[in-house]
Amino acid sequence: MQYQWYPGHMTKAKRQMQEDIKLVDLIIELVDARIPVSSHNPDIDDLGKNKSRLVLLNKADLADQSRNQIWCEYYKDHGMYAVQLDSRNRAGMKEVHRIIQEACKEKLERNRKRGILNRPVRAMVAGIPNVGKSTFINSFAGKACAKTGNQPGVTKGKQWIRLNKNVELLDTPGILWPKFEDQMIGLHLALIGSIKDELLHKEEMALELIEKLADQYPGILSKRYDLDEKGKPAVVLEHLAQNRNCLKKGGELDTNKASALLLEEFRSGKLGRITMELPE
Repeated sequence: MQYQWYPGHMTKAKRQMQEDIKLVDLIIELVDARIPVSSHNPDIDDLGKNKSRLVLLNKADLADQSRNQIWCEYYKDHGMYAVQLDSRNRAGMKEVHRIIQEACKEKLERNRKRGILNRPVRAMVAGIPNVGKSTFINSFAGKACAKTGNQPGVTKGKQWIRLNKNVELLDTPGILWPKFEDQMIGLHLALIGSIKDELLHKEEMALELIEKLADQYPGILSKRYDLDEKGKPAVVLEHLAQNRNCLKKGGELDTNKASALLLEEFRSGKLGRITMELPE
């Protein structure tokens, strides 16, 4: 299965970001802590040259805690700030406020010396679809100032949000790069829901997920579904369907329903805290 999704509005969004980048002091990029490589858009590296960078490992509560720390050290080693974040529960927000001021302290000092005392830090919030930008902005501001949704593509246009006298945020639509040269990146994005499910084959995704979990987190499927996970992924999926009573009329196993169940439980964290990628 080929994983591709690049609607026309994303081309427009990228062009708009190229213009807007001139207006900001800092780029705040949200990545999904479970797949920091796959949920990072390399376009942002090009767009954000010579700008301060803050990476938010969003949904860190769903990711492997030890691997979250490894990623924070990695970003620090590459000259970026990083914060573990659960934007739904506001965990990490105070640290984000502190880091914004830290990242822009040189700019603020230059402004002070020039007599500019009331200009807020301007930060662009960027990231791929469905990574949680709008939820972060709403939690950060403490009010519903950006639309939210659990489907890709909710944010369609540019929005400036004044948080307080010190910080303004520029929300941007989620953008993906035009082509996934590595299909594993496409798979990871599909697994967390950044590509619309109706464009994909759920059973193939479930089989890929079973294989990856058996390799990286052995025992996690056995514990959750009371099955032997050492067989072929297709057999494991059938056992899952049987144990969770996913049946069609006539008693035939409904592996499509079992696939949807597995994907939902992975995305919601019911399987446990899982991170699929580490720094190379």
